[in-house]
Amino acid sequence: MKILLDTHILVWFFDSDSKLTANALKLMADADNEIYFSALAIFEVDLKRTTKPDKMPFDGDELAKLCEDAGFKCLPLELKHTLAVKNLTRKEGKPPHKDPFDNLMLAQAIVDEMVFITHDQRIAEYETDVVFKI
Repeated sequence: MKILLDTHILVWFFDSDSKLTANALKLMADADNEIYFSALAIFEVDLKRTTKPDKMPFDGDELAKLCEDAGFKCLPLELKHTLAVKNLTRKEGKPPHKDPFDNLMLAQAIVDEMVFITHDQRIAEYETDVVFKI
């Protein structure tokens, strides 16, 4: 199975945060799974580090190196991903989710047929079966 990790999942994993569930860690440790991080996550980390340096333990370079050293594969952001964002639909009665990073990473997962691991309840409100909420 191909798995794309949301930005906060990457940060929690490399910062040894106890918020990661046993299920998420099991999926990430399974040698049969291919683990990916989005190039967009690296940009998001750098952006957040610029605005709130005390809340982000890594900069983008550090996170990218940690991901590569762990054997995670980088998923580049491509035109097909950005064009797919317009096709995202929310479950009935759910308010819009305006985070462009989340929308683009979810579109990447859908287009590239990956499971998207997140902790964000708002992402789980999309009409898709690719989201694995921990």
